[in-house]
Amino acid sequence: MQDPKQDFLESNSSLDLGDVLLASGKGVVAFVVLLVSVMLMVWFERKVVSRLQNRIGPNIAGPFGLLQTLADGTKLFFKEDIIPTRSDRFVFQLAPYLSLVPAFLTFAVVPIAGDFSSGDGRVEMFGRQTFIQVADVPIGILFFLGMSSLGIYGIMLAGWSSGSKYPLLGSVRASAQAISYEAALGLSLAAVLLVSESLRTTDIVARQAGEGFFGIVPNWNVLVTGVIPFVVFLIAGTAELNRPPFDLVEAEQELVGGFHTEYSSIRFALFFLAEFMNTVTMGAIIVTLFFGGPSGPNFGILPGWLWGFVWFFSKLIVLLFTFVWFRGTLPRLRYDQLMNLGWKILIPVSLAWLLILGGIRVAQQPDAINLTSSAQANTYIVLGIAGVIFCFCTLLLLAAVSTARRERLKTEGLVAVPMEVE
Repeated sequence: MQDPKQDFLESNSSLDLGDVLLASGKGVVAFVVLLVSVMLMVWFERKVVSRLQNRIGPNIAGPFGLLQTLADGTKLFFKEDIIPTRSDRFVFQLAPYLSLVPAFLTFAVVPIAGDFSSGDGRVEMFGRQTFIQVADVPIGILFFLGMSSLGIYGIMLAGWSSGSKYPLLGSVRASAQAISYEAALGLSLAAVLLVSESLRTTDIVARQAGEGFFGIVPNWNVLVTGVIPFVVFLIAGTAELNRPPFDLVEAEQELVGGFHTEYSSIRFALFFLAEFMNTVTMGAIIVTLFFGGPSGPNFGILPGWLWGFVWFFSKLIVLLFTFVWFRGTLPRLRYDQLMNLGWKILIPVSLAWLLILGGIRVAQQPDAINLTSSAQANTYIVLGIAGVIFCFCTLLLLAAVSTARRERLKTEGLVAVPMEVE
């Protein structure tokens, strides 16, 4: 068996100046596309929320108010940059970039176009076969998890370095929230990796481009994994983004403005840019993992790779509308509700569903389990056993939570007394 390190060296030994220029060009184009997407996302969110609240929204700067975000950014750029005297100056100035850079690096592993209906999504550019993404990393999903974990450091350091108590409380909340929901995010992601059998984003998309159920229903992972991992990933991803109803990091009624209270001018704009860039990136990741990314039918009117971009953009719009819908509809959770949802519901559910999916995969392999002569019967048996175990563990968890609550109330002298009904 050949050494993986040797394989890597051999695959990269033929790199020339053209490859470097192509990669650099794709990076510049991706950055520009992402910046334009963020500008449109801010306009889109303000417009949709205004419609939900029976207001007008931006309609002055540019056609339909499209240039309002550009006007706001220009205004922030020329405002006075204030640095608190009691702050850690170097960390205070560095924190916005620590929030912005991971968002772009995550987007670099997302395939945004390509013809996956009749191939693996490769296109020919300047005489070279390549994917329409900045980098096709073999461990793309692990790279996404690493970048999502690094992004929180910008928020934490911004609150700590400001020298003020309100930003510090926001950063503490951010760290606790990230820890609580990162586990659920990873477990729901593991379900996708289990059925895709690859960490490469292009392989995950190609796997979903195949023929689906009954030849009509798409072979998307949202259906293959049983919907529950998608729901958990969507909720945990919204919490990772610090968006409503999980925006306790920026709760203005309690923390003035949150972790960026002391920021102004371009550095505040960078935090604002990072927040919406993370939203676009998270939507793109969800489309890639659960909805087939750029894969879709090719009707022949446009080039195959361009149809991939059309399908990817259409799916992304629906996901971004869902995030905005959450913002305009759901009230902010209390902090105890935030923690309970992450630790007592999302993590147990995602872990249990991952074990069930693993059991189904094993039962469908004839050499793994020989309970019966039929793989379908083995699957039903595994599902039945898993259902019994899941119900038993759920009852144990509810009993433990109820007991802990009663003990806490008893310690605080707040034992609940049933009310008498007259």
